[in-house]
Order: sequence, then structure tokens, then C-alpha cells
Amino acid sequence: MDVLVLNSSYQPLRRVSWQRAFGYVCSGRAEIVEIYDGRVVRSARSAWPVPSIVRFLTGAARFFRRTVKFSRRTVYQRDHGLCQYCGGHVSAREFTLDHVIPRSRGGQHRWENVVTACVPCNQRKADRTPREARMALRKQPTRPRSFSRLVPWRSDMPAAPGASARASTS
Repeated sequence: MDVLVLNSSYQPLRRVSWQRAFGYVCSGRAEIVEIYDGRVVRSARSAWPVPSIVRFLTGAARFFRRTVKFSRRTVYQRDHGLCQYCGGHVSAREFTLDHVIPRSRGGQHRWENVVTACVPCNQRKADRTPREARMALRKQPTRPRSFSRLVPWRSDMPAAPGASARASTS
């Protein structure tokens, strides 16, 4: 059962599980607008109606603010699987991350300094800036604003070390 969540102006934000919505109500952050008929949550001594629509009383935006996590996978998705120097497609198994300003020169490991590169271009650039290596970036790296701007992940990338062990224990 999903619950519609509204902001304080009654504008719809998203749908969440009834358990999460119930938590918003119990913590005092939201109020129940509508309930599911005949559905209740019971404890040993009490019963509460299950909400179908809840409304945040104030400040709902901070509960739903999601940023794109910085990782190899999301950098590859942001760059659409293309080498940012030669423009060629790089498979998800064989791409490398290149620091535009090398870390040895103070470059940071963050969205604005990391791009997808093929192995030959990354080796050619080495420990230099693109200008010193006489290699132009196809697109300046930026932080993605939302998940919708990322291309779907290709399944040909091997799992992270230990991922299969985690999956089998779940």
C-alpha cells in the first residue's frame, strides 16, 4: 500500500510506503489527510488508521532531496560511456577514470575533475593536464543534477569485489 505525500501547500510530492508515512505522522512531521477504510495498525494496546494521504506540516523538501552519488558507475553514466578525449565508446569493463587536473598536482577526486577515458587516451595524457598533453576535453565535467540525466547502466561491467558475497548473504 502506497501513501501519497503532499507538501504543506497540498501539492503532491511522491508516493511512499505506508510504514514510512506512518513514521512521518508519529514523529509529528506530517498529518493524516485521508485514511484507508478498514485498515489499521495495531500494537498491544492501541490501533491507528493506515493513512492513504499525508501532508507535511513544514519543510518537506529536505526529506526528498537526493543527490547523485559519486562513483565509477555514475561517472560512466554521466559521460554516456564515451571517452571524453577521443569520443570513442568505451565498454563498461574497460573504461578508466581520468583526473583532468592530476591528483599529484592538487586535483581532487570529485565530479568536476573526473571523466571517463579509454586506456590509450588515459596513458597518453599521463600525469599532465589536457593542455600540456595537447588533448581537448569533449565536454567539461559537471555534477549531474538528477538521476534522470544519467543513461541506463550497462550490465557488462563486473560486480564490485565482494558484491556476490553480500548478495548471497541477503
